[in-house]
Amino acid sequence: MLFWFGGVSAVLLILFSFSFYYVVEQSITLKIQNQLYKQAIQAEDKLTAGESIDHLLQKELMQGYEAAVFREGKLIGKSRNFHLKNPEFYLDYTDRFVMLKSEKYLKGVYVLTLSKPFIGKLIVTTHEINNTIEDIIDTLLALIPVLLLILLFLGSKLIDKILVPLRHITKTANEISVNNFSGTIALPDKEDEIKALVEAFNEMIVRLKEGVENLNRFNSDVSHELRTPLTAIKGEIEITLRKLREPDEYIQSLQSIAYEAEQIEHIVENLLLLTKYTKENIDQTFELCHLDAMVLNVLEKYDALLKAKELELNIQILEPVATEASSILLSIIFTNLIDNALKYTPNRKSVSISLYRKDNRIHFIIKDEGIGISKEKVSKVTDRFYRVDSSRNKKIKGFGLGLSLVKKSVELHNGEMHIASVLNEGTTVHIVL
Repeated sequence: MLFWFGGVSAVLLILFSFSFYYVVEQSITLKIQNQLYKQAIQAEDKLTAGESIDHLLQKELMQGYEAAVFREGKLIGKSRNFHLKNPEFYLDYTDRFVMLKSEKYLKGVYVLTLSKPFIGKLIVTTHEINNTIEDIIDTLLALIPVLLLILLFLGSKLIDKILVPLRHITKTANEISVNNFSGTIALPDKEDEIKALVEAFNEMIVRLKEGVENLNRFNSDVSHELRTPLTAIKGEIEITLRKLREPDEYIQSLQSIAYEAEQIEHIVENLLLLTKYTKENIDQTFELCHLDAMVLNVLEKYDALLKAKELELNIQILEPVATEASSILLSIIFTNLIDNALKYTPNRKSVSISLYRKDNRIHFIIKDEGIGISKEKVSKVTDRFYRVDSSRNKKIKGFGLGLSLVKKSVELHNGEMHIASVLNEGTTVHIVL
């Protein structure tokens, strides 16, 4: 890459040198041409006005120019220092400028055709001017190797600065595998495009790691949780097929199989919900949601359970609250929290609910007088498939996914979930969105 950079730099330097030479040459030439044209026109005007040729040429000499006047091809007057070689050569020109060049000097010549007071030619020239243009190009050509070396040095430093992080990225990318996402690249101190690239690469590694972890967790959860209902189905079928049975026994067996199949369906649906939504795509599901109406709709579904258990429902605050959110995930939050509170609260106890907005945040609080959770287990209740003292509550159906779904749904809305519980006294869940 450095060789390529050096080659391009050399070509650009040479092109710049010749371009600069051309621009300077044209600028000097145009300036001399304009000056000579101006002097020639002024001289013509003075001759037309009757000024003598000798007097005119004497004055022209004083102004730093050389001049000669020809009439019918013959020289009739010239300034003292008129040193143009073979001036007759220029008599065929009509109002023309010529730049004479040598290695050391430049000389401008302008030929003006006279019509008054006689027909002839006026040749105006400059004194010999040092050819600084050639000096400039010589200097530039001499500087090209030096400038090229400086550019190569600076280029190597710049290339190293760019390529070192890229080499780290390449090395880290080659080390990444399904079983290894530990590699990250240290962020440079300077705020530039390289740092932005490194940050994006590190964030990509984190997302890949989370994706693989979710996939592995999903596979583990599926294999673990589906084993129990599948074993029950297989056992039920094997027992039923051992001998001929009465129709009622077949019906009972099929009902048992149907129940276990329904369990499998619920488990798979909930697991898919846990992996379907991410912070990258959750915004696409947002719509205007009226949370107070959603809470009332969920409570209506549990009206029969409230009456059967003679539970007292206290709606302490239910403000009209609307926000842009995922209606599916909000429904999961309210349904699971209300379901847990009602299921784990003994008969003739109470459940309290509050919904309000404070400091531009939405608060949902549900408090029950249920079995409660011991202090050491509170932090685990949001883990997948975790159930508190399930052996003591075999009559309460569930998959241990409810609070895990709630936590994931809250986090996707950049919210917070707080759980406070006292064993045998009750649990309070506080959601902040």
